[in-house]
Amino acid sequence: MFGPSPDNPTPLPGIDQLIFLKNFITRPDIEVGDFTYYDDEDDAAAFERRNVLYHYDFVGDKLIIGKFCSLAKDCTFLMNGANHTFTAFSTFPFAIFQNGWGDGDVMQLKSQSRGDTVVGNDVWIGMAATIMPGVTIGDGAIIGAHCVVAKDVAPYSIVVGNPAREVRKRFEADIVATLLKTKWWDWPIEKITRNLEAITNGDLDGMRNAV
Repeated sequence: MFGPSPDNPTPLPGIDQLIFLKNFITRPDIEVGDFTYYDDEDDAAAFERRNVLYHYDFVGDKLIIGKFCSLAKDCTFLMNGANHTFTAFSTFPFAIFQNGWGDGDVMQLKSQSRGDTVVGNDVWIGMAATIMPGVTIGDGAIIGAHCVVAKDVAPYSIVVGNPAREVRKRFEADIVATLLKTKWWDWPIEKITRNLEAITNGDLDGMRNAV
């Protein structure tokens, strides 16, 4: 036995509020890795519609979420379609409404884009956290409940608050470096299963010597 299949939409028998998220993604501009789950008793399967907001095709940005992430209820990703220009005299997006207000040219809106939103691997995002457009969250980071994350988050750091601020690193720098080098989330599932004790018990030598 090598754990649940990442292709099983509801990996916990009889519990449909916890889903392996990738199985519910239909948009080509959203990517979710294996084993990343979302837990929401209201309608977990509607994540793409309810939790990813202002994600307009014409803007062209992507939401990329890695493997083995844990996403709590009501975490929200605001995409670049939420941005308005603030260098003009008005922030109103006249062009998109056309009919004499422009030809639908969205280049001005695209110019406000901060790029893709990227969540690394093994990231835990707490309940009702908000991730702003263009943010990158590093591998192993923890995002506290109700955070508003407006800037990049370093790997294996813990952030809380509004705006989110780093309160501490999860591990010493040498441990973080080893974890980022081993990239255990990219191991074959058989190798992960063989080395679960090292992964879950903080056995650094075990991680270095994993086979």
